[in-house]
Amino acid sequence: MYSLGIDLGGTKIEIVAIDEQGREVARKRIASPRGSYNETVATMVGLVGEVERKIGPGNPLGVAIPGSISSRGTIKNANSWWLNGRDLRGDLVRALRRDEVYLENDANCFVLSEAEDGAGHGHEVVWGLILGTGCGSGVAIGRQVLRGRNSLTGEWGHNPLPWMDPEEEQMARSAHCYCGKIGCIETFVSGTGFEREYERLTGQRLPGVELGKLVAAQDGPAMIAYVHYLDRLARAIACYANFLDPDIIVLGGGMSNVDLLYEGLPIFIRRYIFGGEFSTPITKAVHGDSSGVRGAAWLPRIKGQGERPLLLIS
Repeated sequence: MYSLGIDLGGTKIEIVAIDEQGREVARKRIASPRGSYNETVATMVGLVGEVERKIGPGNPLGVAIPGSISSRGTIKNANSWWLNGRDLRGDLVRALRRDEVYLENDANCFVLSEAEDGAGHGHEVVWGLILGTGCGSGVAIGRQVLRGRNSLTGEWGHNPLPWMDPEEEQMARSAHCYCGKIGCIETFVSGTGFEREYERLTGQRLPGVELGKLVAAQDGPAMIAYVHYLDRLARAIACYANFLDPDIIVLGGGMSNVDLLYEGLPIFIRRYIFGGEFSTPITKAVHGDSSGVRGAAWLPRIKGQGERPLLLIS
């Protein structure tokens, strides 16, 4: 029996099938139907059908969602707003006619993938950070994802940026987060935050990929924006590493491809971490932007094993 994983992103939907050893046997990625819940469900069902025509029917399914599951079983906190308040699992169970459908936050799926057979393999406490259009974070201990009583574990990006200076406080007032708060870490250290900082300094908005190339070429304005970004990211990591103290930090998302981060972050973090000592390795995700979908495919195997449930922290 294979297991299926779907990564339900705001711009793309990706499906993968893996065998018991985690080897991929099928994969497909298509654009997401934005703004329509019914079209989203129909697209997911269509992808499952297409893959199962190749590998056989009835496989369990895990889904990485851009949000979390409320106490009512519906989706909450998704920046893909058309998912909020919807019983996605129930609708998939009915449409696919199978009970083995598992939903999990996309950052939790990311860290699960990297803890299982990625950069975090062999480490007890793995903290995964996704630095893309937004920010996601997940924590795995002993290859088990921490969800929390309110499904909030790892919501690192929706806390205030630590130790803001007056200029950053002014910036925070003009950069509202989609969650409704101001000053969120996400607005500063996401790829979007990096683009916004470069625009603030130069008056020109460039996509993160282009900014990454400018940083690699040591372009002056890009380097200034990068140092500001690096310092803010270091503060955000240090504040939470002070109480989590992970064995490894794994980065994903577009900003994880800026190679200079891995040289500068440990140095900057030591400026803010309690006691000034920080030896935790910070590394790029082994599976790159496939970690979310791979983690989703691992969900049925993890949740289906009674000795390894997802931890509920109370």
